[in-house]
Amino acid sequence: MSADVLQYRSAQDFSAYTDEDHAVWREVVGHRLEQLVGSGSRVWLDGFERLGMSTERLPDLRDVNTRLAPLTGWSSVAVPGYIPAREFFAFLAEREFPTTTTVRPREKMAYLPEPDIIHDVFGHVPLHADPAFAEFLQVYGASAKDVDAPDEVERLARLFWFTVEFGLIREDGQLKLYGSGLVSSEGEGRYALTSPDVDRRPFDLEAVLATPFEIDHYQPILYVLESFTQLRDAMRAYASRLRGRAPAAA
Repeated sequence: MSADVLQYRSAQDFSAYTDEDHAVWREVVGHRLEQLVGSGSRVWLDGFERLGMSTERLPDLRDVNTRLAPLTGWSSVAVPGYIPAREFFAFLAEREFPTTTTVRPREKMAYLPEPDIIHDVFGHVPLHADPAFAEFLQVYGASAKDVDAPDEVERLARLFWFTVEFGLIREDGQLKLYGSGLVSSEGEGRYALTSPDVDRRPFDLEAVLATPFEIDHYQPILYVLESFTQLRDAMRAYASRLRGRAPAAA
């Protein structure tokens, strides 16, 4: 990993968290997890359990990584906040997830526009315990870090948005949440599953890559996976195309 990327590594000072920080985690995560037992992907729920996260106290990344690494080779790496896209992708290519370790304030427990530890660790990391999703994310990062063409960068951003952040999956005939933006937000998660105003489309890579998105309101279009293997295989094919090994679809 280059020096440009290494400069963004930081450390989680677990001892610096206050009782109030732990209380915010306990209230947000405990409440949300009760809801996700019925509405969340079983793959996400299984990952949360396998990583041994507590609903009572904030996660120590050292403990999370001790459990995660043997499963898929992934780890969560503390970063000081926003990092540029290319560096973010470079972390993913190494099976390292850049993780914000700050905690949202109590007055913004329901929604925070920027990532925090609830969004990054509670929302994202449980899926990193699944081999198919883990490979998808690593291949995505390895492909995205070397892309320069603006139109292709935008297409990759759409893929991330409609899967990692706002993805739905069909399990046992029912729609379930897996994207972190849906998992970590009660309001958006409920809207995604129940609102008649949401256009829920079957996942199709080319359709996803062609669909623009806006970030300042609940999502009117969502894509539904049939499995994380489907997502992994679509990313493999896309990566091959980006490397020039296959022609672009018409």
